[in-house]
Amino acid sequence: MDRLHPEDIAFSDAVRKQQSARGSREAIQRMTERRRWPDRLTPEIIDFIAQRNSAFLGTANREGQPYIQHRGGPPGFMRALDERTIGFADLAGNRQYITLGNLSENPAAFLFLMDYATRNRVKFWGKARVVESDPDLIARLRPETGGRAERAILFQVATWDINCPAHIPVLVDAAAAAEAIAHRDARIAELENRLAQITPTTS
Repeated sequence: MDRLHPEDIAFSDAVRKQQSARGSREAIQRMTERRRWPDRLTPEIIDFIAQRNSAFLGTANREGQPYIQHRGGPPGFMRALDERTIGFADLAGNRQYITLGNLSENPAAFLFLMDYATRNRVKFWGKARVVESDPDLIARLRPETGGRAERAILFQVATWDINCPAHIPVLVDAAAAAEAIAHRDARIAELENRLAQITPTTS
């Protein structure tokens, strides 16, 4: 099958056969004809990436054995370098190097980014490569919170898609929740103080 459109990356012949067998193929075909899948990052998606503090990177070895690795850091640890490239620093870890081994023989990769607070998720298909000989790039991608950046990983976006929010639990980041609670408590204290100043005392 000729790869004419980005959606063909996700909807292989085998996937299309399953869609046809289960009754969803025509509806999905109409949907993709109305809105072709993008092969460039939009400003909105670039901003979404920059706000994430957690991501999942999927790779597979030559035999197709999959592996999912969690990546995390402060917002901005993963960023768009241009409209087709997402980059992040690979910090020193447990030294298993499964992702690096997979990418050395199979560049196909997948990124899954989730915003639990707003129940938004974005899926990215593409290829990834390891960069170890560019110290300026590695330093630029190193998170401000520190950690020893050993290399950079660059993800070349082939296409992406946004999922519906069904079945995504609403979870709030602990730091964001603590900040909101502190702001609420400060506001309550301010209002109580103002109320005490205008309430007449009784003898």
